[in-house]
Amino acid sequence: MSLPKILECQTKIRFQDCDPFNHLNNAAYINYMINAREDQVEKHYKLDIFEMAKNHGVSWVVSTNQIAYMRPALLMETVTVQSQLIHFNESELFVELRMYNEDKTELKAVMWSTFVHFNLLKQKRWKHDEQLHSLFESVKNPTPQSSFEERIKSLKPQKV
Repeated sequence: MSLPKILECQTKIRFQDCDPFNHLNNAAYINYMINAREDQVEKHYKLDIFEMAKNHGVSWVVSTNQIAYMRPALLMETVTVQSQLIHFNESELFVELRMYNEDKTELKAVMWSTFVHFNLLKQKRWKHDEQLHSLFESVKNPTPQSSFEERIKSLKPQKV
């Protein structure tokens, strides 16, 4: 059975995460997307990053985020978050995350995140083992664009 390359889940925008205009606060988008990714990889790939940290002393830390806000996510709105592994190397994962409205007709935000595999006991970057490498190879789903700016441009609705 092949594993899905694009992972998806839904969540509701909560009051405490919104600004006075009832829009999701800019910083909160990152939390919603990262939380969704954590849930998705556990559900679809059986990869529990917290169990890995606790029992093996390794996990991933975010090293960079690039985010583009396209449309506001609104208070109590159900949003759909998709994510996919677009690239990886011996110690890093490059992930694209997209937030849509519930039926995926309106793109709200796009984020590229880099995760560094990290040995918590040695406090240093760590290489992915062969099992992780195989998993990543099987689910990798690159985007046609090589830069974040090109990707955002390609995802923006075309003006008629």
